[in-house]
Amino acid sequence: MSSTHRPLSERANFLLSQLGFHVAQTFAARLAPLGIAPNHFGLLMHLDRGEGRTQQQLADAVGVHRKVMVGLIDDLERRGLVERRRHPADRRAHALHLTEAARELLPHARDIADRHEDEMLAGLEPAERTQLLAMLQRIAERSGNPPGVHPGLRHATPDT
Repeated sequence: MSSTHRPLSERANFLLSQLGFHVAQTFAARLAPLGIAPNHFGLLMHLDRGEGRTQQQLADAVGVHRKVMVGLIDDLERRGLVERRRHPADRRAHALHLTEAARELLPHARDIADRHEDEMLAGLEPAERTQLLAMLQRIAERSGNPPGVHPGLRHATPDT
């Protein structure tokens, strides 16, 4: 059988797309009761690892246009999860900080993410999980996307 006649169930690109869509949809549904979407979760996780950065620094770190970042931060600010403060070294810039509400929300969001991942990988042994993760990381590295940054952020719009 030629490669052009392989069924979709034997094509990695189709399977990754199918699983990616399913995982994205179910993760979004699980985060919804917290009032956040996966793109919010990702930005909050980045801020949790480095508060005090400017919007521009965060935009550069995650590879999104600064106008997109402004909209995302506006959305998180409206939700009471992020606050802008005057940057101590640059009066023209704002430093981004998590609010107390975000600090209370993040452990719940991480728990949801952990449970979701555990359920998704339930059919794999621990060694298989480790192997799968290593293979996915290698594939992701070759994609040209920055590590730990979802390409969907580049096309995000507020309220998504």
